[in-house]
Amino acid sequence: MTAYPSSPLMGQMMDQPLLVSSIIAFAARHHGDTEIVSRRVEGDIHRYTYRDCERRARRMAGALQALGVGMGDRVATLAWNGYRHMELYYAVSGSGAVLHTINPRLHPEQIAYILNHAEGQYLFFDLSFLPAIEAMAHHCTTIKGYVAMCERAAMPADSKIPLLLCYEDLVDASSDEYAWPQFDERSAAALCYTSGTTGNPKGALYSHRSTVLHAYASAMPNALNVSSADTVLPVVPMFHVNAWGLPYSVPLSGARMVFPGPALDGKSLYELFESEGVTFSAGVPTVWLGLVNHVKQNGLRFSTFRRTVIGGSACPPAMMDTLVDELGVEVVHAWGMTEMSPLGTACTLTAKHRSLPAAAQRAVLRKQGHAIYGVDMKIVDDDGSELPWDGTTYGHLLVKGPWVVSGYFRGEGGEVLQDGWFPTGDVATIDPDGYLQITDRSKDVIKSGGEWIGSIDLENIAMAHPAVLQAACIGVQHPKWAERPLLVVVRRPGMALTGEELLGFFEGKVAKWWIPDDVVFTEALPVGGTGKIQKNKLRDAYREHRLPTA
Repeated sequence: MTAYPSSPLMGQMMDQPLLVSSIIAFAARHHGDTEIVSRRVEGDIHRYTYRDCERRARRMAGALQALGVGMGDRVATLAWNGYRHMELYYAVSGSGAVLHTINPRLHPEQIAYILNHAEGQYLFFDLSFLPAIEAMAHHCTTIKGYVAMCERAAMPADSKIPLLLCYEDLVDASSDEYAWPQFDERSAAALCYTSGTTGNPKGALYSHRSTVLHAYASAMPNALNVSSADTVLPVVPMFHVNAWGLPYSVPLSGARMVFPGPALDGKSLYELFESEGVTFSAGVPTVWLGLVNHVKQNGLRFSTFRRTVIGGSACPPAMMDTLVDELGVEVVHAWGMTEMSPLGTACTLTAKHRSLPAAAQRAVLRKQGHAIYGVDMKIVDDDGSELPWDGTTYGHLLVKGPWVVSGYFRGEGGEVLQDGWFPTGDVATIDPDGYLQITDRSKDVIKSGGEWIGSIDLENIAMAHPAVLQAACIGVQHPKWAERPLLVVVRRPGMALTGEELLGFFEGKVAKWWIPDDVVFTEALPVGGTGKIQKNKLRDAYREHRLPTA
């Protein structure tokens, strides 16, 4: 903990710890009738209020206490976005235990590794994950019991899972008298693991203080801009960096909340957006691709949906143009990472930008945006020297702030900070107004003849071609230049496109030496558990690809 010099005069304010439980208690007291809507795993729609949610969360907290779960114990979840998962966000952390959300899209071996590494005590799961639980339960050495998130009537018969409990039984057997305990705000609240694309996943252990501060900051107008006038549907999963903090910032703001459950296809999302009057959402580009395609292919429009935050990976400019110009949806480009809770920047216009032509404004909005209060950032060269904010100089991006990790859970990875700054692994520019633009991941940047080529820029140009559905750019070996860019492309269904035509599309849009050397067409790109294209798998697949030499 930082040591501060003694002060001659201290403020005379009440001293209340910043605890996660205070958020749901506030929502229940001051927005008690506001609705939480969930499409359940069973397929039906469930409705109740923040008041109901807080009461049931307290009951579940009491049930956890009765099971012997104590301060700091890890309680894991393997679940979709829904009201029971929301209750656990507050029941677990509010009781002093640590909520450990797990990405079900990871390999079973990785899930078992994460559970054992975290030393989880109990695992709560949606019934759709029952087969996976049965297959890996015998590998999970610390789990004392498994809780199926369902009613008694839906409990699986003859399950092979040891010590199987029923969620609703636990709630029903507990009392409304449970009161949220008070404790140190620096206590651990939640644990999220990185996706583990290189090496084993590593845990980011968030505190109550960091979580509440992040919720405050992310709800601000220059960030996610959530208010009690909104109906918010988080498409980003609650197992992916705590749904970007929306299960905290939405009740903090008193907004109505809609959970989509497991149905994340374009048709299902569109129907829920329309039937529930969703005004705001958040998700990764791959999800919006499915939703936008469904809307356009069926000649549909959004009647209430007016704003979305897109992050996780760069939003292709063509997608932003479609959402804004054709569908009337404002796009807030954002950037962050698991190690940042996750929000670091959000892209909104300042007063000075309002007088710019529309094209210039759009160019600003395509960047990852401006730091939100609480986050500081800088770019450095390979030697660690800080680089200028001129919008053109590339550097390694470093960040710091009260919701940025100081290290990984249980010391994995050793010392990670560089002079108090966290190295993000991103390569970026920062313009004179402080707007960040991610140009690549350090591991993905293409070095041609010693010069950097940003793969994201090349992917964005390819995605602007009307016949391209998805594109990824990787570096492959070249006898003269060490590396050169290769485009891997998925065509839109029913559309023809040759490699020569696509490469010609780059003419005049980037420096000539940036233009990829070759194009490979494929049926699909490998996508990881968080919706990001897995370039490491593409590099492995095309490691022996021979580029044209002429």
